[in-house]
Amino acid sequence: MKKITYITVAALALSTSGWAQQGDVNYDESKVPAYTLPALLVTESGQQVTTAQQWEQQRRPEILELFTSQMYGRTPDDSGITVSYEVLTENTAALGGKATSRQVKLIFSNGEKTLEALLLMYLPNHVAGKVPLFVGYNFKGNHSTTPDTTILYSKNFALVREPGHPDWERGCQTNRWAYDDIIGRGYGLATMCYHDIFPDRPGLKRHSIVSLFPGYGVGKKAPDEWQAIGAWAWGSSRMLDYLATDPRVDMERIAIMGHSRQGKAALWAGAQDTRFKIVISNNSGAGGAALSRRRYGETIAIVSGIKPAWFCAAFDQYHEREADMPFDQHQLIALMAPRPVYVASAEGDRWADPKGEYLSAYHAGPAYALYGLKGLPSATPPPLHQPIKNHVGYHIRAGKHDVTRYDWQAFLDFADVHFGKPGALQ
Repeated sequence: MKKITYITVAALALSTSGWAQQGDVNYDESKVPAYTLPALLVTESGQQVTTAQQWEQQRRPEILELFTSQMYGRTPDDSGITVSYEVLTENTAALGGKATSRQVKLIFSNGEKTLEALLLMYLPNHVAGKVPLFVGYNFKGNHSTTPDTTILYSKNFALVREPGHPDWERGCQTNRWAYDDIIGRGYGLATMCYHDIFPDRPGLKRHSIVSLFPGYGVGKKAPDEWQAIGAWAWGSSRMLDYLATDPRVDMERIAIMGHSRQGKAALWAGAQDTRFKIVISNNSGAGGAALSRRRYGETIAIVSGIKPAWFCAAFDQYHEREADMPFDQHQLIALMAPRPVYVASAEGDRWADPKGEYLSAYHAGPAYALYGLKGLPSATPPPLHQPIKNHVGYHIRAGKHDVTRYDWQAFLDFADVHFGKPGALQ
């Protein structure tokens, strides 16, 4: 078998989507190495897992620890961090009167240093009773999700975008936020700029929530010290904490959706916090839904070379040594069981390895079978635009690395199946 040559970090040119899509990256299925996946339902002592109880008490904790110590890092004790809330605006006639919007400042403090993040949420006005809700980060600021001139800019956005940059334009990513569809179907949505939690630019770690925790910047970095993905996952849970204070929000019907690097973080958040009742990964690629052992498109060496601040230092040992990993991403997806999980791919997003994303979701199925729930039906991916809505769901659509209205409609359909449609209309 020919050795696959990977593009060097220095040669990577990041596209507007944030990913390199050029150079000598493997896009040839014939060059995918033969691989054997780590066993999902065999404990470290060699015991076969045959019941949901064994999964929850033995195997699931083992797998969670592997991803904690070897990939995403250990989420530290946050008992010394206080989080307070300040409602900044509320508009009962948002989105043309269809929704009530609210902007909330989350204030994080360790007693000496304080950081803040802005949460933007919408709740439908036409739904009686508690509202199911989607949670997800945006990439370009809350202002980018809507042309509404009352939406506030985050402090941290000025750290990552210079004055005059096109990303300051209001509504510059409305295509990724199908607010009318979400609200029209009776769901709410809460979003936050991911830079508020951990600015995704080198040299800005001191502006991240990580800098509030004991030990930050002191001594040599531990191999399992958490980094950006761990911080983003932690921040997702803090959004949930605020939502739990709103009597209109149905905390038993919360879905988290993440795209690209935030698809990675959404899976990690869902693995750690079972309050997320549906977990959705969109185009998350390596370190997210895609199987690392396939070495197709984005690989461990490439992604952690581009963004070394995303994963813990222990992950570096597996650069071009994927076969030595004691885990792979099908096990991450399985950590959601028995909660529904959905993986979405795009045909033109070869960088994220759509087939590897599908196979990872497929091989998570045995964990769901322990509960009598359906995973994906076959190792063969479905055709374009034919979503599967079992407890493990999947679709692949035409197009590129993005979040589209088609994706949102599929996510809403999946939520309708597993949450039940939102309550009676007023």
